[in-house]
Amino acid sequence: MDNRSFGAGIGAGAIATVVLLVVLVAIGVAVFGLPVGQFFEPTETGASAGLSADEVEHEVVAENLNVPWEVEVLGEDRYLVTERSGALVLIEDGEKQVLEQFDELDNPPLGEGGLLGIATHLNFAENNYLYVYQTVDRESVENTVRRYEVDFESNELRDETAIIDGIPSHRFHNGGRIAFGPDDNLYITTGDAKSAELAQDRESLAGKILRLTDDGGIPDDNPFDNEVYSYGHRNAQGLTWDEDGQLWATEHGSQARDELNLVEAGENYGWPKISGDDTDTEMQSPVYHSGPYGTWAPAGTAAADGSVFFAGLRGERLYEAGVTGDRVSSFTAHFSGDFGRIRAVTVGPTDEYLYFTTSNTDGRGDAGSNDDRLIRVPLDAF
Repeated sequence: MDNRSFGAGIGAGAIATVVLLVVLVAIGVAVFGLPVGQFFEPTETGASAGLSADEVEHEVVAENLNVPWEVEVLGEDRYLVTERSGALVLIEDGEKQVLEQFDELDNPPLGEGGLLGIATHLNFAENNYLYVYQTVDRESVENTVRRYEVDFESNELRDETAIIDGIPSHRFHNGGRIAFGPDDNLYITTGDAKSAELAQDRESLAGKILRLTDDGGIPDDNPFDNEVYSYGHRNAQGLTWDEDGQLWATEHGSQARDELNLVEAGENYGWPKISGDDTDTEMQSPVYHSGPYGTWAPAGTAAADGSVFFAGLRGERLYEAGVTGDRVSSFTAHFSGDFGRIRAVTVGPTDEYLYFTTSNTDGRGDAGSNDDRLIRVPLDAF
């Protein structure tokens, strides 16, 4: 696959300026005690202005959630939501019930880790298998994916099965999104766990997109005869497949340069060697990125009707990338600041609604009286 790049370059002088500003800000925090929240304010990213909350029908499906990280739409008015602090919440007709409170998450120094992604098995209606990505503090702090059977009669999880353990963890860069692909395999994003060099190590589980069978086995056509599907990722937090079966992933960049990548088996996505408009003949540049000064802090991702939608945490927007083949042909930002930080994005099973969660209670946003919320918008509004 050819290297692809869409964004703006930056010269050595600009880099020096950015470094100086970072140093000055750090000094300001240390000396004057500036509030941390200032550093998570939204930034402009050159997107076209899209919908606002005032001009589109939207419904708050649930509220007063605690840092919701992922949502699975089970059916009409029935949802599973993870809260990063450890609660797996069942929402039915607006009523919430905790199915499981993961004890491992009570007090460890998890930072951005915790109870993160979930995915239902492709035959969930028959087997009730739920896959869970979580940070655990056992002999050491690590990330793991486990499979459970959901017992809806007793509203509990049972029959825990290890899918993969030993994914490196840190207070930052834990990845955590999981999803089944059109090939019936399970894809898992992992962060570099603040050890950037691990992203280039194909024997490490850090800084990767992993690909496993539904029981944790290694597919015969994985490119490196191990769990690794692609590598060179810093902190990918979104996965989706478009109508052509192409895999798109969102990724947190360093000093802006957040990325939307078109992911293929065996490819190297560059971190920490290249980012943004940088190129290398052995590595893939992003299809689209936020530029040297803009920040999306992208999270959950969903594809529908020729577009890839993804959440913006710091961006405080729902972004829509119009996709033509392997290119981004348009880029639009919806709900600018209307809902605050946005984290999870998914399309319901009937393709009627797009769902997203806010993330204003995570300590980096301005939480309202009813935050956090699960919201849905008709897809035909976009």
